[in-house]
Order: sequence, then C-alpha cells, then structure tokens
Amino acid sequence: MRVAVLGAGAIGAYVGASLCRAGVDVHLIARGAHLAALRAHGVRVVSPRGDFAAHPHATDDPTEVGPVDYVFLGLKAHSYASAGQLLGPLLGPETALVAGQNGIPWWYFHKLPGPYQDHRIEAVDPNGETSAVMAPERAIGCVVYPATVIESPGVIRHLEGTRFSIGEPDGTVSQRCLAFSEAMIAGGLKCPVEPRLRDDIWIKLMGNVSLNPISALTRATMVEICESAGTRRVVEQMMEETLDIATRVGSTPEISIGKRIDGAQRVGHHKTSMLQDLEAGKEMELDAVVAAVVEMADITGAPAPTLRTVYAATDLLARTMARRVAPTPVPGQA
Repeated sequence: MRVAVLGAGAIGAYVGASLCRAGVDVHLIARGAHLAALRAHGVRVVSPRGDFAAHPHATDDPTEVGPVDYVFLGLKAHSYASAGQLLGPLLGPETALVAGQNGIPWWYFHKLPGPYQDHRIEAVDPNGETSAVMAPERAIGCVVYPATVIESPGVIRHLEGTRFSIGEPDGTVSQRCLAFSEAMIAGGLKCPVEPRLRDDIWIKLMGNVSLNPISALTRATMVEICESAGTRRVVEQMMEETLDIATRVGSTPEISIGKRIDGAQRVGHHKTSMLQDLEAGKEMELDAVVAAVVEMADITGAPAPTLRTVYAATDLLARTMARRVAPTPVPGQA
C-alpha cells in the first residue's frame, strides 16, 4: 500500500508516522523548516501512549512520489480548491482521498438518498472548484478525533485520542475503506468503518460550530466558554440549532447536548483551532465549520438564529483581520 499525506502538519505527520510503523509505504508532502526536519530526522511522536519515531519519505514535490493508493488530506478545508497542482501527480485511476477535515465536507450530499442528493454546498465547493480538483467519487470521509500539535519542526506532540472514523459517502462498507482501516489499526490507531459517518460528522461539528467561533470572538479557552453561564447558553442554543439541521438532512447524531458540552469542558484550558489560527494571523476555517452549516439551514428552511448571528460576527472579524494584514499599496504602483 502506498499512501501520500498532503499537508503533513500535526495530524498529517501523526497519521503518516503511524502508518509507516505499520509497514506502509508513506510519503509526506510538507514545506519549510518542518520539511527539512522530516528529511533529516523523520517524524518523532511524543505521546502519553508512548513515544516513537518513523522515517517516511518527505518532499515538497509530489512528482517525486507519483500515483498512490490513498492520499490523506491534512490540509485545511479552505485549501482544497487550490490544491490541484500538488494533488494531481499523486492521483491514479483508483486513488482514494481520505479527507481528514473539520466541518462539512465538499462531498456531503454525494450519493445521499433524499431530496438533497448531489446538491453542491457553495461554502465548501464554490462554483464546483473543489469537486473539479477532488472528484467526490474518490472521497472517503474521515472524522478526526485526536488532538496533536507541532511542538517543533519534525516533532509531533500527541495530546489525546487515536480514533479516525472513516466511511463511504454512499454508506457501503467498501474494500478500500477496510484496507485503509486495517493499515491504520496496524499502526496503533483506531479506525472504525462507519456506514453512517455523517452522524459522526455532526457529533464533532456540534462542538466545532459553536466553540470555535465563540473562542475567536472572545479569545477564551474551551473551559472558560463552558463555565461562563452566558456563553454556555449560547453554545447550547447553537448545538440545538445544529441538531435541527442535521435531522432535516437525514442524520440522527446520538449524543446529548449536555454530554457534548461536558466533554468539551473536560479538555480544559485548550484554545480551539480557530483561535489558534486567528492568533497566528492565518485564515480561519469558517467556510467548512460555520458557513456551510448556515447554508444548510437555508437549504432546509431551518431558522438557526443563533448560528446566523455568531457567524455574521465571526465573518466580520475574519474580513477585518484580513484587511489589517493585507499589504499596503505603494503609491504610484499598480
């Protein structure tokens, strides 16, 4: 089995290192100081489950790799549409894309029986640009539960969790899913094949769609948001509205709102990925995590007033920050 990890950051390098120690032929696509460290020393994983090191091939040039059996996408979802030049050399006729992203995936309605089958979600597939690069037929859905960070170039600190739930958009238990699952398990990870993966997507999204934007607006950690009576109520309202939308598109996430919030609170003083991106001056994952959910509310006729309000505020924050970091035009230059 040949696997390329496109975007070998904290999660991507962790997956690549795990597959490598299972004997998979792994190729990490990275850049900068992180790539230099991967080339020189491989991946070092520091984990409460036990430290380990792996030495997969690492490059910034996918043409060195060529077609593979699977591409694990470790990129942020808003990078997908522009990833064609990197992705193209890795694709053969049967290459599957394991999309380890947050939020609503571009393939969400692909082969989903019902009134919205094959509907395109503009927020994550603008003008079909993502589907043009990543055909939905190649997609294997993936819900990522582990928390990891790049401690230093080439060094991944694994904080918690080992589960990567995967599944086909059409709900079948395919051979390609089973083979990838077996390799992940051999590498020390949990990787169940879920016929109803969309339910898992909504369970994780309940936290992402509420805690992420509120953390960006308030600069608060997860435990601070959950312990404050006012923001906790906002989170509850956003989760209630998210479950309503999920039900309208045929999903039945089996988790209570109280249990979901309590789980987030136990994480402690952890900054969400959206807050980390904001503080680092990077683009936030608003499109897949919040905008797509609001768009699905529009599609299904769900009111979702709290989701819409929080999204409007966070979207304005993102646009304001983008203007502040944009280069100032030089007078007299085009």
